[in-house]
Amino acid sequence: MLKRIKTYCLLLLLFSSVFSGQAFAKEKINGIRVWPAPENTRVVFDLTNKPQYSYFSLSSPERLVIDFKNSKNIVALKDLAKKDPRINRIRTSKAKTKGGSRIVLELADKYKLTVFPLAPAGQYGNRLVVDLHDNAKVIPKATVSVPKNKARDIIIGIDAGHGGEDPGSVGPKGTYEKRVTLAIAKKLQALINNEKGLKAEMIRKGDYYIPVGKRSEIARRKQVDFMVSIHADAFYTPQPRGASVWVVSNRRVESELAKWLRNREKNSELLGGGGGVIKNTSDENLAITLADMSKEHTLEVSMSMAYKVQNQLKKITKMHKKTPQHGNFGVLKASDYPSILVETGFISNHQEERNLTSSVHQNKLAKAIFNGVKSYFSDRPPMDSYYAKVVTKKHRVSKGESLSVLAQRYKVSVNKIKSANNLTNNTVVIGQTLKIPRAD
Repeated sequence: MLKRIKTYCLLLLLFSSVFSGQAFAKEKINGIRVWPAPENTRVVFDLTNKPQYSYFSLSSPERLVIDFKNSKNIVALKDLAKKDPRINRIRTSKAKTKGGSRIVLELADKYKLTVFPLAPAGQYGNRLVVDLHDNAKVIPKATVSVPKNKARDIIIGIDAGHGGEDPGSVGPKGTYEKRVTLAIAKKLQALINNEKGLKAEMIRKGDYYIPVGKRSEIARRKQVDFMVSIHADAFYTPQPRGASVWVVSNRRVESELAKWLRNREKNSELLGGGGGVIKNTSDENLAITLADMSKEHTLEVSMSMAYKVQNQLKKITKMHKKTPQHGNFGVLKASDYPSILVETGFISNHQEERNLTSSVHQNKLAKAIFNGVKSYFSDRPPMDSYYAKVVTKKHRVSKGESLSVLAQRYKVSVNKIKSANNLTNNTVVIGQTLKIPRAD
């Protein structure tokens, strides 16, 4: 009987020890990332389990205090906020409860605050996200200041896909799509800004996340005439390769590739913590931003630009599809300006991953997109733009062509062509280069 009691006590002690160890096993804060952006800063805590937390703010000086229950911080905090304009310092303090961790964010000012957990997604586990938004200001739309009798620039919005907490697709060698897209976007920006009559506006200027709806709002605020969204494709096998150009679809039935890419867009929203999670940062333009494209003119412009860009891209890289494709991507759905999405290649393909990380190839891609954009607006510039005033077409005369044939093709009168080229008669010769004036 005594032996049975001893055995029972040992089992009880063992059970209590295991249960106690599980009950009081510390959660680890094993990563903290700080993502500064023009209008907000995001701080992301990587956790081993679903976070148990509470938080409060203090003033004079401004601080945000976060208490993690039954946790241990293993992250070095000293230089985490070194380059952030909103956080002066991140440090620890005495925990609220025994066995917990208290993290203090010393802030530069008062900010609009959002704190929310994120479930595991992609390469990330459990996370707690802190967003510090600049206090709401009335931000006027960018006005294009044009002196009297002076034509304006055509504004091209450049949207580098993904960013910050959302890396996009990851290549076999660990290449992040977000870095490739930003590199190409910056090269395209330089080309556009070096062209008189064109001006580039970057939607994302650095490594931070912007939700799809916010990207459209920024483009609208910048009063873009057109937006180009830059991405790098991916698939679950390494075989697919080639670039592609996409426009929004009004169709219910999409291709399998379109469905695959749209699913990636949804996953990106989860990685970045978008998709309506941040309730306090919705904007009044959201309904417009996410509305289906309804203007036939906007869709027609998008499609025409897509063909122009596709024709340039096929000169420098393999194309995955021979013609522009249709897909219901959120970034293309704004109805008040036209847009295209360019998949610059498959980052999941070994050869194309190497190409996409090459500065030489990135320059070629940027140049091809630029040439497509320039070609479109040379043909169809906004009436109040510099391009509409000074840019003229040039035509090299081929066999069988005459002034009347060219006049019909370019929808201008014979007399206008003669006047633009100082011709005294209707005779042209093969190989002669003519200036083609704008149609009325």
